[in-house]
Amino acid sequence: MATVIELPIDTYKGPVDPDWCPGCGDFGVLRSVQQAAGRLGILPKDLLIVSGIGCSSNLPGFIHAYGIHSLHGRAVPVATGAHLANTDMKVVITGGDGDGYGIGIGHLIHAMRRNLDITYVVMDNQIYGLTTGQASPTTAKGHKTKSTPVGNAEMPLNPMALAITSGATYVARGFSGEQKQLADLIQGGIAHKGFALIDVFSPCVTYNKVNTYQYFKERIYRLEDQGWDPTDFHKSLEKSFEWGDKIPAGLLYKTEQPTYEDSEPIFKKGALVKQPLGLSKELFKELIEELI
Repeated sequence: MATVIELPIDTYKGPVDPDWCPGCGDFGVLRSVQQAAGRLGILPKDLLIVSGIGCSSNLPGFIHAYGIHSLHGRAVPVATGAHLANTDMKVVITGGDGDGYGIGIGHLIHAMRRNLDITYVVMDNQIYGLTTGQASPTTAKGHKTKSTPVGNAEMPLNPMALAITSGATYVARGFSGEQKQLADLIQGGIAHKGFALIDVFSPCVTYNKVNTYQYFKERIYRLEDQGWDPTDFHKSLEKSFEWGDKIPAGLLYKTEQPTYEDSEPIFKKGALVKQPLGLSKELFKELIEELI
C-alpha cells in the first residue's frame, strides 16, 4: 500500500474567495472537501471538481484543482466522461438538490447503477437558492415557498433510499454544521471504490427559514455513536426512511461491488488518456481540422 502524505488545507485554497451569503452551509462543505482531499494526499493536478448550476455549483471556482462548471443538471454526465477518459484522476461532483435531484435525476440514477468510481456531494438545502426560493425536489410537503405560497403539494424525494436501491455503493448523510463528521464522510467517499453519494444538509440562511441550523441540530444524531453497521442492505434501506424528530447522519450504507471500470476490458490497459490512439500524426491532424 502506497504511503499517503497528508497535504495542508491551504493546498486547495482557490484564487477566488467564496461569495455565498454569510452563514451559508456551503462554506462548511467547501472546507470539508478541502480537508478530505488533503488527508488523502491528493495533489490539485489529480483532482477534478465538476458542478452544474446553482449557488452550490459555484464551488469549483473556489478550490485549487481542476474544475468544470457545467450545465444545469448535467454535472454527472460531464464528470462521467472526464472520469472515463482519465481514471487515474479523482473526480468529485458538487451541486445542489435542485440540480442533482431535479433536473439531473436521470443521470444520477444511471451513474449509481453503473457504480462509477465517482463521488457526488449534494448540498441539500431543500430550496432553490440561486433563483430566490422556489420549492425543490426535497422541499417538505406543506412548506410555503415563493413557488408554493399556500404550501408545497408534493412529497419530497428521499435521496438516501433512491441511492441504496439504485446501486450506489457508498451512501452517507452529512450536515455542514457538523464539519468534522462531514469531512470524514467525504474522505471516505473519495477513498471508496465505487459510486459515493453524500447528501449534505447545507442550510440556506436567506430563503429557507424552516430547515435551519437549529432545526437540524435539534434532530440529527450520529450513526457511528449508535454502533451502526452500514453493510446490511435491508436495514440500511429501512433506516433511510427515518425522518421527523430524529434524523440519522453518517455512513448509512456501504458495500464492495465491481465498478463499471472493472467490467470494461479497455481499462485493463490503463487510463484512456495514457493509451496510444493508434493514429498517425497526419491522420490525427486531419480529424481535428475536420471537426473544428
